[in-house]
Amino acid sequence: MAETPRSALVITASDGAAAGVREDTSGASVGERLEALGFHVVRRLVSDDLAAIEDALVEGSAFHHLIVTTGGTGLTPRDVTPQATKTVIDYEVPGLAEAMRAAGRATTPLADLSRGVVGVRGRTLIVNLPGSPKGALESLEAIAPVLDHALETLAGPYDHAITPGTTDEGG
Repeated sequence: MAETPRSALVITASDGAAAGVREDTSGASVGERLEALGFHVVRRLVSDDLAAIEDALVEGSAFHHLIVTTGGTGLTPRDVTPQATKTVIDYEVPGLAEAMRAAGRATTPLADLSRGVVGVRGRTLIVNLPGSPKGALESLEAIAPVLDHALETLAGPYDHAITPGTTDEGG
């Protein structure tokens, strides 16, 4: 019996793409890469609107254990994806966001301007990627090696009990 593919939601935050006046190349590229990593991908377009992004994240977390956003991580007033994400997550995973920025920094100093965050809502990992296709894919590649472990950890069971005779305190 074949294993059911893992599910991921790719949310593109873009006024132009949501209005149909610009093609969503970042969401398409990210979706293709996630499919290559073994995910069944669902894509969604939303405008650069705080409430719309929050709603998409909350709704998506009810069905997907991985949500990847693209767009809205820059410095303009309409770049509100990190704020929306911080509103709905239970806690941040700063090491993954730092890894993405470090990988981007290897090719462009502009990576330091990304405000993308990574966090957990329930058992769902939410990852903010930049809006450019190149930046989004570089950022995704930076965390791809640890995605499986992160998702397995979130899926549980959560057994961090100390085995008698060890000093492992979990982590």
